[in-house]
Amino acid sequence: MLNNVIDLSHHNASVDFAKIKNAGIAGVIHKATEGATVTDAMYAQRRTAALAQNLMWGAYHFGSPGDGVAQAKHFLAVTNPTPKDLLVLDFEQNYDSHGKPAASMSLADAVNFVTYVHGQTGRWPGLYGGSSYLQQVLGATHNATLANCWLWLAQYGPTPKIQATWPTWTMWQYTDGVNGNPPHSVDGVGNCDRDQFNGSLDGLQRLWGYATT
Repeated sequence: MLNNVIDLSHHNASVDFAKIKNAGIAGVIHKATEGATVTDAMYAQRRTAALAQNLMWGAYHFGSPGDGVAQAKHFLAVTNPTPKDLLVLDFEQNYDSHGKPAASMSLADAVNFVTYVHGQTGRWPGLYGGSSYLQQVLGATHNATLANCWLWLAQYGPTPKIQATWPTWTMWQYTDGVNGNPPHSVDGVGNCDRDQFNGSLDGLQRLWGYATT
């Protein structure tokens, strides 16, 4: 099990990828888009800077209510992914400015999103979601389409809990930089979302699209 992936967005105000690399991080997953129109303003320049440090790069889309195919088209247009760009749908409960639950991407739109990405790229994206939200949306059912997506589980308790669609987690976001198990910080960015990979470095590189010997 590895602890060498972080995920970022424009909310991480100060980022130094040289220091991040020297701290032992191998992969970075950055917010790219949200809904059918929003683009993270830091995505493009940080992708260039991270790749210059030979970090593996990934992009995630924050799902919103509305047409899943339109959101997928926006995501792919912004990211223009290479085979070595990891792709993820962030499927979670949305909240309003007062911290109250708000309308979120539907299960049907999530299925349409990942299906469209697969059709355009030949790859199933990862699916990021909180343990409790996945249980709420999917219950005890097995979703045959989402089962094609590797699971990136967000849960800040001591033990990950897996919804019935997946046999296990591939990545586990175990902390948001404050809550969850330590360590919480990485040199070059400070406290941030940190993620374990359920496997070896070769396995992580294969997931990312890098050939291994």
